Amino acid sequence: MAEYTINLLWDPEAAVWVATSDAIPGLVLESGSIDALIERIRFAVPELLELNGAKRQPLSLHIRSERYEQVYV
Repeated sequence: MAEYTINLLWDPEAAVWVATSDAIPGLVLESGSIDALIERIRFAVPELLELNGAKRQPLSLHIRSERYEQVYV
């Protein structure tokens, strides 16, 4: 089974989550909701891998998210 790490980062200026992966060329997705973004990832990753010449096989996706906030007191 192939394993891929997907990184989700919060873009505060655009107010969206952005998904990228070093191992999946062309993966750049965004959404205002993590749940909606994960759903898009589930459909986009197999398509991108196929376009990049990967053979069909079961995939394991490790999704990591990071969000930084500044708080003023």
